[in-house]
Amino acid sequence: MPEGLSIILLKEEVLQFTGKKIIAVSGNSKIDQTRLLNQKIIAFKSWGKHFLVCFKEFTLRIHFLMFGSYRVNEKKPDRPIRLNFTFKNGEINFYSCSIKFLEGDINTYYDWTTDVMNEDGILNLLNLKSDRNLKRLFVMHY
Repeated sequence: MPEGLSIILLKEEVLQFTGKKIIAVSGNSKIDQTRLLNQKIIAFKSWGKHFLVCFKEFTLRIHFLMFGSYRVNEKKPDRPIRLNFTFKNGEINFYSCSIKFLEGDINTYYDWTTDVMNEDGILNLLNLKSDRNLKRLFVMHY
């Protein structure tokens, strides 16, 4: 189950597709996949266990649940693909995950300063005044 650091590693692994157009979409997800066809990916972000694929007018939120996984430029044999993005130079495959469209500006959905795996969250954490506040923050997140 991808969490925290593994979501950050996924984000780094797919950076090669930032600014690229999705030329094919497939999988057993019930979302409107046609909406993703020919869309250009603006950014990849994460917040906790949420992996976010940002487009101009919406964001796709992917949560890996208990058994979710992904593959970049390869497929898992004998596993149904929940969602596949195909690009000119590769592909991303998501398995056993929850997928949802978030409409509009992604910044209205997430407070980046509260996620300790996010750069803004780390900076916020480092600016805490006392060890007591630091302990309280960790208790709230874990």
